[in-house]
Amino acid sequence: MTDENKEELRPTKMRGVAFPKAKYGVILAIIIIIVVNLIYYKETIFSFFR
Repeated sequence: MTDENKEELRPTKMRGVAFPKAKYGVILAIIIIIVVNLIYYKETIFSFFR
């Protein structure tokens, strides 16, 4: 392919936006799930340590 045939697939307003890598999104999602579960199941988790 030549440079002339390549088209920018993103919309014009989003071309200057730097998107983070996908692995950072996966790590962030895992951290959010762990934190939410710790808050939601706090009593159950701490009852195992007693």
